[in-house]
Amino acid sequence: MIELKNITKTFTGKQGSIHALKDVSLSVNQGEIYGVIGYSGAGKSTLIRCVNLLEKPDNGSVKVNGVDLTTLTPGKLREARSHIGMIFQGFNLLKTATVYDNIAIPLKLTGLDKKEVKSRVNKYLEIVGLSEKQNAYPAELSGGQKQRVAIARALSHEPEVLLSDEATSALDPDTTEAILDLLLKINKELGITILLITHEMNVIQRICDCVAVMENGEIIEEGRTKDIFTSPQHSTTKRFVNSLFSHDIPDDLLEELSESGQVATLSFFGESSGDPALALVTKKYDIFPNILSGNITRLKDEAFGQLLVHFKGDTAEINKAIQFLQEKQVHVEGVTLNERHQRIS
Repeated sequence: MIELKNITKTFTGKQGSIHALKDVSLSVNQGEIYGVIGYSGAGKSTLIRCVNLLEKPDNGSVKVNGVDLTTLTPGKLREARSHIGMIFQGFNLLKTATVYDNIAIPLKLTGLDKKEVKSRVNKYLEIVGLSEKQNAYPAELSGGQKQRVAIARALSHEPEVLLSDEATSALDPDTTEAILDLLLKINKELGITILLITHEMNVIQRICDCVAVMENGEIIEEGRTKDIFTSPQHSTTKRFVNSLFSHDIPDDLLEELSESGQVATLSFFGESSGDPALALVTKKYDIFPNILSGNITRLKDEAFGQLLVHFKGDTAEINKAIQFLQEKQVHVEGVTLNERHQRIS
């Protein structure tokens, strides 16, 4: 559905050249919710703006539904953009227009007749749950309601792809949850492919099928959300995952525990999250597992949990227990003092 190949983008200013994107490639399948996460300055905003050519890349190709947008004439590009909706952090609503007109005016500009405009406005206001607010003005709406209007406006063009540029970062946690639920609904019921950027790992965790991690204009790690959460490889990815599962224990305690056994992070996903695998370990092997900290959450439709556990006992028995846990589809990662610093630095 979306295929970016070898995208580069450089901005030149008084401070010199800034290499915002460096040979970035990315593929999003039809029907997926794909998240791109990174800290400020990673290049993610530039990347998503290249998808609909709000920013034209210096090099590389941008294909949406098999069409390379970088090769199109201005007229053909406008037509192609009509199939790509976009929502922004700042809502971008007309302050002097009603909710109805904020959605209707862009539709009228495309040449739709009055009857079709009304039909679409009513349809998508109902989908986002704001039918009763069509005569209200933006100043009368909450932040979450404003974002719902922006989403309805993007959907009213009936796009195949929806781009989300930090759409929840200006919202409080409860409103963010509601908007994420709405995006899930849109993806499931309308079949729209969603590409979003964010700096919040909880957004990735809640709705994304796949994730790419960006740093300094490059993708440093990507894959299925499940795989990234259970086995992050890059230190930056580990920092993002650790922001949801913070196992912060004192260094001296970790050193002390390591002398009498092994400290490990156990990740449970899907069916394994409900299996009493750790309890079975105590019956099968001569060790004593002590849970130091833990949490459980959801990765889109499946449960995901993490425990920090101290296995006290003989090394051979601990190794057998870890092998048993792995056979039960539990991901086990040993924790040393150096690795722990790497995780939380």
